[in-house]
Amino acid sequence: MIHELRIYTAETGRLPELIARFRNHTTALFEKHGITNVGYWVNSIGGRNDELWYIIGFESLAHREQAWTAFATDPDWLKVRAETEANGPLVHHLENRILTPTDFSPLR
Repeated sequence: MIHELRIYTAETGRLPELIARFRNHTTALFEKHGITNVGYWVNSIGGRNDELWYIIGFESLAHREQAWTAFATDPDWLKVRAETEANGPLVHHLENRILTPTDFSPLR
């Protein structure tokens, strides 16, 4: 399993809308395209208060490429994105990393 960490920094004041989009639409669309939802987090103590952190999983790097392409071109996603960004973008910027587990990691 390949794990990808993604950190979204929301536009000022838009984190609740971003979280709602993930809760109500994005996670289901990820699953539709074979992307495994591992976990989603916001900072409770420390760090920034405008970030959504999440980890998703893929069977391989090839699967990741195929799944992201399918997700990004899905008409349902394009509609949701257009509707939720009618008043402007929700995400200011994002970071992503492909994570490799250590030999002692319980999650592989």
